[in-house]
Amino acid sequence: MGRRTPASSTTITTLLSLAGLVAALQTTLVIPLLPDFPEILDVSAGAATWLVTITLLTGAVATPIVSRSADMFGKRRMMVLSLAMMVVGSLIAALGGSYLAVLVGRALQGFSSALIPVAMAVLRDLLPREKVAGAVALTSATMGIGGALGLPAAGVLYDTLGWASVFYVSAAAGVLLLIGILVTVPAGASGTR
Repeated sequence: MGRRTPASSTTITTLLSLAGLVAALQTTLVIPLLPDFPEILDVSAGAATWLVTITLLTGAVATPIVSRSADMFGKRRMMVLSLAMMVVGSLIAALGGSYLAVLVGRALQGFSSALIPVAMAVLRDLLPREKVAGAVALTSATMGIGGALGLPAAGVLYDTLGWASVFYVSAAAGVLLLIGILVTVPAGASGTR
């Protein structure tokens, strides 16, 4: 018998799968813009590629640290922190208008990578045992889906609304997820020190 939660298993699974989707989108967000970023930000093509690399690098460092911190200080708290860093990074990148601002913003967006393992841990904590495997599989699948959707979505946004719109949409998605997690995931979704 699984633990009771205020939200249904379907609601929690959907929300955390969307978190995985948004996290995956962050890795491919700027790839369609790379050919134009040297001109937009007045940098070399090599420097522009750091806008992809820095997000992956930050994610590689942040994921184990945030995941361990989630076990110690609370999973919801660390999900909120990761999303807040992503939103702040998105806004810095959109509003900064310089290469350094976009680079710092992309680095902060890398914290979203930690959402995926923490979301899976929350699913294990909150869902009935018989629903965990399917929910974790769905959340894992959103990583591939997010990567595939990120390229065309970013290209369409860039072509229609300009390069900063990619970051504004990312920030808006992060804020909506942040609200959803605060409302849906219990504060007690935490491990032991």
